[in-house]
Amino acid sequence: MPSFDVVSEVDFQEVTNALDQARRELTTRYDFRGVEASYERADDVITMSADAEIQLQQMLDILQSKLNRRGVDISCLEIGEVTKLGKQVKQKVTVRQGLDKDLSRKIVKMIKDKKLKVQAAIQGEKVRVTGKKRDDLQKTIAMLKEAELDMPLQFNNFRD
Repeated sequence: MPSFDVVSEVDFQEVTNALDQARRELTTRYDFRGVEASYERADDVITMSADAEIQLQQMLDILQSKLNRRGVDISCLEIGEVTKLGKQVKQKVTVRQGLDKDLSRKIVKMIKDKKLKVQAAIQGEKVRVTGKKRDDLQKTIAMLKEAELDMPLQFNNFRD
């Protein structure tokens, strides 16, 4: 029986490469001369620190453009609040991956509401969709691509 998995994954090697490029750009930009600005990454959290909030916004724009160029969907970023620590300001950006339970349920409900001849089952952080015909699975993929969800979706493990 044909099937595929709906997942939301981020290639953290590309995130690391984009961060390296963003750090390099910070050292060459004129408006960041003499400013203590940096990016730090711990697992899936990127911490940006600078002297002023306007610089944090510019750093976020740099990071988003570098991630976009490297093929990482920026809708997986969760941007935190700006916190002030002395004369420094910091902001945390979380790189989300995996489907949480609410989003998985929403995807299953969308598939069932379309009344396609497929079955969707939640399996941890992914949703497995099975059906008798390959065309039904392709219609399901097209429908999910058109849906406005707050996480980027990938479709992998397509089996005939």
